[in-house]
Formats: sequence, C-alpha cells, structure tokens
Amino acid sequence: MADIVAVGSAVLDRVYGLSNLPEPDGGAFVREHTERAGGVAANVACALAELDHDAAVVSRVGWDDAGDRVLASLADWGVDASRVRRGDDDTSYALVLRGPDGDRMIVAGGDSVPGLELTDADREALRAADCVFTSAYAPDGVVRELVELRRSGGVAALAFDLAGPLPELEGRGATAETIDAAAAAADLFVANAVAADSYLGAGPEGAADELAARGASRVAVTAGADGAFLATGDETVHVPARDVDVTDATGAGDAFTAALVHAWVVGDAAPQDAGRIAAAAAAQNCTAEGARGGLPSRADLST
Repeated sequence: MADIVAVGSAVLDRVYGLSNLPEPDGGAFVREHTERAGGVAANVACALAELDHDAAVVSRVGWDDAGDRVLASLADWGVDASRVRRGDDDTSYALVLRGPDGDRMIVAGGDSVPGLELTDADREALRAADCVFTSAYAPDGVVRELVELRRSGGVAALAFDLAGPLPELEGRGATAETIDAAAAAADLFVANAVAADSYLGAGPEGAADELAARGASRVAVTAGADGAFLATGDETVHVPARDVDVTDATGAGDAFTAALVHAWVVGDAAPQDAGRIAAAAAAQNCTAEGARGGLPSRADLST
C-alpha cells in the first residue's frame, strides 16, 4: 500500500506557447505546441514520489492514446497507477496557454475524471495511507466521501487543494457546501489567491486566517510572486517566494502543495520551515518546462 494516495485528476496537458496571453476579444499566435501528462492529483503524486514517498493515484482515463500517455507518465515517475481505471469517455485534458514570460491560462475539458467514483479497493488503500490528497477538481461525491472518511477517522490525514475559483468548479468538481466541509475537516487546506478570493472574498492573509478559524489544522494560501501565508489555529506566517528565472509556472502550485504534505503533514516541520521548503519546491519547478519539469528531490530541499 502507498503511504500517500492522491485522488482526482490525471489528465493530458495540451500546452500552447503563445506570442502573448490574449485579452478578451483579443488574439494570439501559437509559437509551439506540446503534450504532456498532468492533472493536480497526478502532479502531486509525482512530486511526492520524487521526494521518496510511495505514492499512488486514484483517477480515471479513457481507452485512448491520451490515457496511455497518462498511465505511462505515472509509471515513469514511479507512481502506483493500479487504481487509475479506464472507461469509454475521452481522457480529460487541460489546455495550457502559456505566455512568453511563463505566465499562463488553463482551460479544462473531457469527461473521464468527472466520472470517477471510489471503489471498495480504493477505500482500503485510503485507510492504509498516511495521508490522502484531493482537490476541488475531483468530483463532488468523491470529495464529500473523503471528507466524511476523515471526520470518522477512516483516513489518517486529508490534504485538500481548492485549486480553482467557484465558477470553474460548477458542474465539474466540489460544491461550495463540500468545500465548507473540507475547510472544517482538512489537515491541510491549500488555495491560491484567486480561488481563495472567489470562495471567501478575502485576500491571501485574511483567507488563511479565516480557513484556520473554520477548523483546518494547517492552511496555506499562495499569492504567486508575493509568496504565501501559512496558518494554524495559533499563528499565521508569511513566506516569501523564491526569486528565479521563470520558464514555465505550470505545476508550481502542485509542487508547493506536495512539499507541504511532505514537510508539514507527514513531516514535523514548523510552519515557517514548511513554507520555506514548499517555496523552494515551487521555484525549482518553475525553472523547467511542464508541470513536472523541475520537480525537486529530497536532497534539493535539504530535508
């Protein structure tokens, strides 16, 4: 059994390098186009595998070439993909539109991940894990069940990533009610500034404080180049972002989250130290192309 199980999205990223990120009603020119495996759950699992954890993914892909590539990539990273099921839906995907400075926009589609449901074998693996990770991109019913398992003591720890603003999740991922439940039960609740503002109408520091007050044991709200705020019921700390030459910011948040699971949830680092480790992981991943282009090892993070 894996010590960390990530539940949710394992997708194919279709990455378009653009002349510019277009404004509304504007345009752009495609300079390059590549395809790589991605998805929040899969990225977090791969990052944790690179940090020497036994990681597994519970997800769903199609019987298509994209599904083959998703599964092959997980195997390449040493992640257990035996609980990634296949169905007749097309494999879910993300259109990643990347500007010349490494900033990006992401548009998701495909029906394989929204069709995910947990099986008894999945639940057995979840109960045996030291930590279960999921995000708001997982189907609402799946997230709800994971929250209930954590409430009942059926899983040892739950890490949850809000991942996107509420309008993006409608009909696809976790509902506001389920997010409320996750905020009260999670051992780690992560959100970026855009998602936090959509959910709480607050800036990064205020959102971190509010989520800790709602019951999450550990909270991290990221703000890009402005760093991140980490909160517990006792303290809130600011962690600056690392200054690096950004090649591609895709996957930086997933690397940050994986490092927090490694150092703060499974490990015993203090909030400031955990944030420093996570900031280093995110920064390193920004220096190479792709969501997993620069994932750090444990030695890279000096822990």
